[in-house]
Amino acid sequence: MIRLRPRGQYAPLATAAVALLLAVFVLAPAFAAEPELQHAKPADVGMDPAGLKKLNEAMHGMVDGGQLAGVVTMVSRKGKVVHFDAYGKRDIENGLPVEKDTIFRIYSMTKPIVGVALMTYYDEGRFTLDDPVSKFIPEFADLKVAKEDGPDGNPITEDADHPMTMRELMSHTAGLTYGLFSRSQVDTLYTQAGIIDFNQNLKEMIDKLAKIPLRQQPGSMWHYSVAVDVQGYILEVLAGKPLDEVLNERLFGPLGMTDTAFWVEPGKVDRFSHMYQSTGGKLTKVEFGQYLEKPKFLSGGGGLVGTATDYMRFAQMLANGGELDGVRILKPETVKLMHTNHLPDGVTDMGPLYRGNRFGLDFSIVTDPNPATDHERARGEYWWYGIGGTWFGINPVQDLVVVGMIQSRDFQAASAARIGSKRLAYEAIVD
Repeated sequence: MIRLRPRGQYAPLATAAVALLLAVFVLAPAFAAEPELQHAKPADVGMDPAGLKKLNEAMHGMVDGGQLAGVVTMVSRKGKVVHFDAYGKRDIENGLPVEKDTIFRIYSMTKPIVGVALMTYYDEGRFTLDDPVSKFIPEFADLKVAKEDGPDGNPITEDADHPMTMRELMSHTAGLTYGLFSRSQVDTLYTQAGIIDFNQNLKEMIDKLAKIPLRQQPGSMWHYSVAVDVQGYILEVLAGKPLDEVLNERLFGPLGMTDTAFWVEPGKVDRFSHMYQSTGGKLTKVEFGQYLEKPKFLSGGGGLVGTATDYMRFAQMLANGGELDGVRILKPETVKLMHTNHLPDGVTDMGPLYRGNRFGLDFSIVTDPNPATDHERARGEYWWYGIGGTWFGINPVQDLVVVGMIQSRDFQAASAARIGSKRLAYEAIVD
């Protein structure tokens, strides 16, 4: 039998319930917030504070000297952040400073993110590295290969000696190109077809690629290409949903990468850095890709924006062997596989920009440090950079991670910042 209480007897219970609900609402954000990256004093992880001060001074000097508008740098050692600095302007014209949460166009630093997302499906047994790409993209079955120049801008073709594989796709040896960084009839066909067209979706890009021959035989050479945009489409095929949703579910949500996306939401625009270029000794604004609206073309090769902290979370996960804050993204052996050389035996040349490097799965790997670009301790570092001036490096031997963010169309200044910051980080190691 149910006994009804007089109304007054419920008052203490109601008061307690309201208090409990208020406590839940007040405390919920604290419980929901992503854990912060761990920090440490440099000396506690074998780093020299004076050496990291030199890194600061070098980056500040590039800003003060007019080479850069602004810069954010982060360094972690043994899993803990020991350096985090922001200096200069994100908007020179309005005097707005670069801050630690400034959002940058990371361009080709999108590539390792997409590669890692794809390898989560590898861990699930959804593909092997020796699978033909045509298993997931039937349009790529029986692709022809350019043999020599032909009439009317159309190359004379031959059959591929084997179907391109997932390994080749992820190591830029699949026979694809960009249409931007080399000259051939195939490159011209890429340009004419608008392979990189922000008014198309990934499926439309695939349909265009399927009609153009490969630039060279799969596995015959390393050639920087749209391979990671193709990987982005394969992610859509595997997941049955758009690439942005896949990345949110597989990486950004689990890792707490709250500011990484294919566009800058309206509420975050005030944190978005402008892009600058040195012209006549003066930095001028160049609006190179605004990213203020969600694009139709979700470019796995270069479409993301993000912050230094977000990218450090991603890089630290890899440095930890695939895990961060108790969340596992990849198996340790899969992370190692990604920064293992996958270039075919006969492929030794990646071009003058990458002397001393080999290539893994969407990462370049320092195998023989080049004195012109690498510190002697850089051996084993896997890394990449973005054409807007962002960079990162992860060294499992030294247990070191370096992340840098600028927005510059000046390749020389961006290279100097990237090479200099990493060199000074290595020099600061004292154990």
